[in-house]
Amino acid sequence: MPEPVGRRTFVTSAAAAALLAGATGAADAADPVGGNLPGFHPALKDELTFPLAWGTSPIRDFGTWRRAARAKVEEHLLVGRQDATPYAPEFTDGPQGDGYRRQLVTVSLTRYDRVRGALLIPHGTGPFPAVLLLHDHGAKFDIGKEKLIRPWYDDTRLASAQTWAEKYFSGRSVGDELARRGYVVLCLDALGWGDRGPVTYDQQQALAANFYNLGSSLAGLMAREDARAAGFLAGLDQVDARRVAAVGFSMGAYRAWQTAALSDHIAATASACWMTGLKDMMVPGNNTLRGQSAYYMLHPGLARHLDIPDVASIAAPGPMLFLDGEQDPLFTAEGVRVAYAKLRAVWRSRHAEERLRTEIWPGLGHVFTDRMQDAVFAWLDAVL
Repeated sequence: MPEPVGRRTFVTSAAAAALLAGATGAADAADPVGGNLPGFHPALKDELTFPLAWGTSPIRDFGTWRRAARAKVEEHLLVGRQDATPYAPEFTDGPQGDGYRRQLVTVSLTRYDRVRGALLIPHGTGPFPAVLLLHDHGAKFDIGKEKLIRPWYDDTRLASAQTWAEKYFSGRSVGDELARRGYVVLCLDALGWGDRGPVTYDQQQALAANFYNLGSSLAGLMAREDARAAGFLAGLDQVDARRVAAVGFSMGAYRAWQTAALSDHIAATASACWMTGLKDMMVPGNNTLRGQSAYYMLHPGLARHLDIPDVASIAAPGPMLFLDGEQDPLFTAEGVRVAYAKLRAVWRSRHAEERLRTEIWPGLGHVFTDRMQDAVFAWLDAVL
């Protein structure tokens, strides 16, 4: 997880602070705050009313709202819409797995870059259901796709991947487990990881800042690439395009529900350990306040329109499963419950409560254990 940073406060001089307090009538308006929040952050949070959220927005037709909300997210990605660059895939066969075959695939997800990923295809004639598997952040950049699919092509990455799997996945390679169960699985490196890295933890801020200086966005690029990857996977001959799921852990969970919000190719979504209300996340001590890793999930200005669960709700009433650990230090149980309540209200308004499952797992932290994985696998079998 991200390394610690020093305490900072953003406050004015004592005289200026007193002037501010007198002007606002709130004596504590400029009190120092531990961490990286400005002293007036409560006022900024109070201004966030999420006016485009379903149920708050004046739009009453859900289809119309869904298009408007997606368009608002698209606008804030800062990366050009609907890249139609041909995928032009190149495949390289690997050794056979246990009931599936392995390939490396290189594709153009945007006009800017070629991206290498791992593709697992079950033995048989197909077409098969498929999973777009989205890797986490974890401040570990030497491996990306390898966190979820056992790397047969690199012994150094294999050792790193095994250590990661032991720490977070009960020793499993999640993608290989899915392939053994009959799913086509695709996992690609996000910019900064694996073949597209490694960046260092401290480089993230500069990388994101330079994207902004170029009129673009690091988080926006990742969102665009993930949506395009969903389209590529759905278009493979071996895949049943009606049965494509997005699955991820941690930042990968964020990527999963974000992809479902942006792409109609995703028929179901399973997200482990990334859901909360924005205001519940932006509190002193939260990991997001360190910056750095947050840049991969930061769309400037979007919070003026939609809360985090509002964005995920764009995928309603499609099947969605959220699993979060009760002891997760990155997302408080209260913040998770706030988000779950907003999600349930949307699915309920569509008379589709049975399509949404929200679970807080007692005693668990920021992990995707074998028991959680088994729950996801069983759920995917049922909905796909």
